[in-house]
Amino acid sequence: MRQDTDRPDVSVIIPTYNRAPLLRMMLEQLTRQDVPLDSFEVIVSDDGSADDTRAVVEEFSGRLRTGYHFQPDQGMRVGLARNQGARLATAPVLIFLDSGCMVGPDFVRQHLAVHADPAQRRAVIGYAWGYNPTEDPVPGLAEALSELPPEQVLERFGDNPAMRDVRHPAMEAYDFELARMPLAWRAFFTNNCSVRTEEYWAVDGFDESFLLWGAEDLDLGLRLERNGLTLYVARDAWVIEWPHERVMAERWQELIANMARFLRKFPEPAIELGCLVAERSEYWRWEQDWLDLQAWARKSRDVEVSDEIAAALRLAGPGDRVAVLGCGALLPPGLEHAEVADFDSELLDQAIHTVQGGAGVTGRHAIGIRTVLADQSVDLVIVTSRLAGLWERWGDSIRAEAHRIGGRVDIFADRPNALS
Repeated sequence: MRQDTDRPDVSVIIPTYNRAPLLRMMLEQLTRQDVPLDSFEVIVSDDGSADDTRAVVEEFSGRLRTGYHFQPDQGMRVGLARNQGARLATAPVLIFLDSGCMVGPDFVRQHLAVHADPAQRRAVIGYAWGYNPTEDPVPGLAEALSELPPEQVLERFGDNPAMRDVRHPAMEAYDFELARMPLAWRAFFTNNCSVRTEEYWAVDGFDESFLLWGAEDLDLGLRLERNGLTLYVARDAWVIEWPHERVMAERWQELIANMARFLRKFPEPAIELGCLVAERSEYWRWEQDWLDLQAWARKSRDVEVSDEIAAALRLAGPGDRVAVLGCGALLPPGLEHAEVADFDSELLDQAIHTVQGGAGVTGRHAIGIRTVLADQSVDLVIVTSRLAGLWERWGDSIRAEAHRIGGRVDIFADRPNALS
């Protein structure tokens, strides 16, 4: 039961750009919610539309509690648009919807139900029927959405495998319990999600430096999870995405660029792998790659490579800057001016804390697939046999990265006697 009739229970935030007809349909569907219409507000955050988006919002101002924010068109700035909408919000819970997501009559109620227990700190992922950016739209779906309420469309098309959310197989493997899912934040897409307002601002909302398409939602999901929230799938809080063609070749290049930004924020193996799978268009290999890395980390935990590093250093000149990929727990004496990396953070910490006489030795939790080091920033790159078990899958990428950052490269991981 609502305690404060002046304050809404939830704010629905819709970023949009030149999609006025779809926005009108969304707002019409929100007038059909099975909760009191004054119990939620709808804030449209306009990313520079040149159509009649503002007029559409005004059209519904007498039927819904509406708010509107406009920002000039300076390219796709959806993170900023969502934050600006959230800044106007007055409710304790935020629901984010992409424009073009069609909702059933219990949509708001289902999201609110997941946040009902204040002891449960959750970031909620709603199901998105018809969302599969790399596949063609389901035939007949657009026509059905134009003629029927979304719940009837779902009855008609819900058994079609092509209608499943693109994340469905990955989530189904864990019975939709994302707390069990490795790197669960990979599934945090913001076309349909919700979070308590205070939890959203506790991590500063979306990072507005992400521009164009992709990764800003993963970044938010990661920060929410690391701030103690449980990622939770609410399958009953569903949407149907309006089918439309995407220029995915262009969008994918934007994702690759944003994944590189994500890595600069979180320079660690999980994000390195994300950069690689994005570049290879193998997004759903990400989890298996992560599991393979964990398995190799366990197998190689006792592999010590200080002799390899020492042998390579004999060819280094005085004052040469060195990078070591796969340093392990023990570094040779006298190592100086070095960037040392390992995929096992515990071994890396041991190496840094026990290095003898090392001046300017910096540790980085990394594999070496993608690093944040600048081009040709070191004179010598040493790739140890600690990376041998990763070489078949990632060797070409590690080799290329080593040559990007260093003038000379000495690789032990691909030698016949390397650990396998």
